[in-house]
Amino acid sequence: MSSIAVPGALAPRRAWLTDLPVLLVAVVWGASYLAAKDITTARTVVAVLVLRFALVLPALALAAHRSLRALTAAQWRGAGLLGLVLSGIFLLETYGVVHTSATNAGLIISLTMILTPLAEAAVTRTRPSRAFLGAAGLSVLGVVLLTQGGGVTRPSLGDLLMLLAAVARTVHVLAMARLKAVRGADALSLTTVQLGAAVAVFAVLSAGAETTPWGVAAGFGPREWAGLLFLSAFCTLFAFFVQMWAVRRTSPSRVSLLLGTEPLWAAAAGILIGGERLAALGLLGGALVLVGTAWGRRAAG
Repeated sequence: MSSIAVPGALAPRRAWLTDLPVLLVAVVWGASYLAAKDITTARTVVAVLVLRFALVLPALALAAHRSLRALTAAQWRGAGLLGLVLSGIFLLETYGVVHTSATNAGLIISLTMILTPLAEAAVTRTRPSRAFLGAAGLSVLGVVLLTQGGGVTRPSLGDLLMLLAAVARTVHVLAMARLKAVRGADALSLTTVQLGAAVAVFAVLSAGAETTPWGVAAGFGPREWAGLLFLSAFCTLFAFFVQMWAVRRTSPSRVSLLLGTEPLWAAAAGILIGGERLAALGLLGGALVLVGTAWGRRAAG
């Protein structure tokens, strides 16, 4: 398309041609929790993260080589700082999914959509609407029920790590929006520097670990390599470029709405493919999380 898309102006057929790739991103992101769980153990988390992002970083750097040269020193430092936060997010998410179910992981991380507006309201000292507070309360209740399983129990270590990952995602979103150093930097170069910084953190951590990336790679069979390539090519490279392509052809709110279905696909992958099961209490909790985050998104918008 040669013209800038106006929200709501696309013909139904052309809109769906844009929506389908974005929806596919939500599907692969939802499936990423099960894929990560399938190829990762508590001992190999850092090594798998090195492999996952080192595979796509050269392609991103090649695509962004011109815009990277245009970054100022302050933008490099700002993007690097964001990359440190990003490395923490991936560590929490990956360790989290190792210690909980893919279903729980996808649903709990969706709380980012509630936590971010709440944190933004706290920073700007504005009061959220009653509707949004109701949606936040419903989501929190859903997570409590989801993590109880068949009865009243303590949340697992993985559940707590995923909750911390949701908090870290919120910090990352707010930092990107408010960090003056990265304003004016294009999305491709900003993402490339962030991932580069995250890979550097993972490489440093793996240097002192018993399990090395090359040792893990040598032990991978076809199934593990397929999972790793899925996480690298589809959940990282494909997802990023689809988002860049889509926001130029439709509205950011429409893209956000479609990507917001990620927890639904995470639950579907965990239950249908991973053979995970939710008791009645967990099913109710998962439903409340989905309803609460959808309601909260609309109330915040």
